[in-house]
Amino acid sequence: MARARRESPSRPPGPRGHWLTGNTREYEADRIGFLRRCHREYGDVFSFDEQTVFVLDPDLTHEALARTGHGFVTELAPFDMRRDLDQAAAQAASWMSARRAVWPGLNRSAAAGTDRRTVEILDAVLAAGADREVDVLTTMRAFTARAITEYCFGADSAAVAGPLHETTLATQPFTESSYEFPAWLPLPRHRRFFRTAGRLSDTMTGIVRQRRASGARAPHDDLLGFLIDADPAMPDDTVASTLHSILMGGHGVPAAALTSIVWELARRPRLVDSLRDEANGSVSDGASLSAAQLPLAEAVARETLRLYPPAWLMTRTAGTATSLGEWSLDPGDDVLLNAYLIQRDPRWWQRPDEFDPTRWSDGRTVPGPACLPFGAGPRVCLGSALAMRQLTLVTSRLAQRFTIWSPNASSVALEFVGRLAPAGLRARFPLARQ
Repeated sequence: MARARRESPSRPPGPRGHWLTGNTREYEADRIGFLRRCHREYGDVFSFDEQTVFVLDPDLTHEALARTGHGFVTELAPFDMRRDLDQAAAQAASWMSARRAVWPGLNRSAAAGTDRRTVEILDAVLAAGADREVDVLTTMRAFTARAITEYCFGADSAAVAGPLHETTLATQPFTESSYEFPAWLPLPRHRRFFRTAGRLSDTMTGIVRQRRASGARAPHDDLLGFLIDADPAMPDDTVASTLHSILMGGHGVPAAALTSIVWELARRPRLVDSLRDEANGSVSDGASLSAAQLPLAEAVARETLRLYPPAWLMTRTAGTATSLGEWSLDPGDDVLLNAYLIQRDPRWWQRPDEFDPTRWSDGRTVPGPACLPFGAGPRVCLGSALAMRQLTLVTSRLAQRFTIWSPNASSVALEFVGRLAPAGLRARFPLARQ
């Protein structure tokens, strides 16, 4: 992103930056500070360079998201400088077809069947750490990886967990950097990415083929069974690629959100007490927690997603010459949509920087267009219902069963790279005294 911005009255204004590196160095040094300064100086839409535009207007953000597949395509490969827009459009069309097929397996009624298992997995993951101090993000990634692989692959999930973890680690260098390099460069991070991504793809495709060849028909046991039973039948490669997208989204985003939830709970003992009372009042005779019975836990999860949206920056690429509002875009121009700043804008939110779960539970009107934790439009997060149930249940279970003690909750800061989360948060999770 180090290109000099071209001058054109149809382009948004923006900082000119250094003659060689553009605005990249200043942006990398303090991403959110840089964006706030540009927002104050240039308004809701501003150019970062000749091919990149930032948008902080809720209506234009929804327009870009709603036009995905019709004027815009989703983010291209992080190392692909060829910008094959036709291929991206074809892939988007294929994915939309797959989304329609998989949606019944991820909607609210399907997600409701996972409540008991979600709690069991959380208990097991935290028990493995016992009273040891752990890195919270790493721990929550272990939980979400296990939860989503079981949801997708059931009894075959153990074979997927290792390759998924390796691929997640290999993807991080691309999500953490603004610099792009062509895929043909023999960089170690490229070799590692292709190696791990290939292993994950081969593993999933092998499981799909083996399951289909076995003739097993268990569409309600896991998402793979549901997709194999789809009518019309989906090719094995399509089933595997669909599950790959769900695995990656259902792993990193919830883990980052849960880390932020732990961060808030570690600093709010009274809130933990209220959540514990709610949890204990919603179960009887040994029954499991149910997300539907936990309005305060859900409000905490929603407020966390507002203040700390894991997907804090969403990208759409102009597939053709088009416009967004009053501004013209060329094919290949990137539009970066900043959910973090939109969801903290005082024009749309009262006391926007204050953590206040009651804004979701006391009947107040929430500014819908300025709330984008799962995106919007035809590519809104496919697993949003599943994610909200998971976040709600985990919030409640953390308060009900565990004591959260963090030595650095008051000193850590948010990290605006990849998925947004408090960087380096550490905690212990001993069992709470009943």
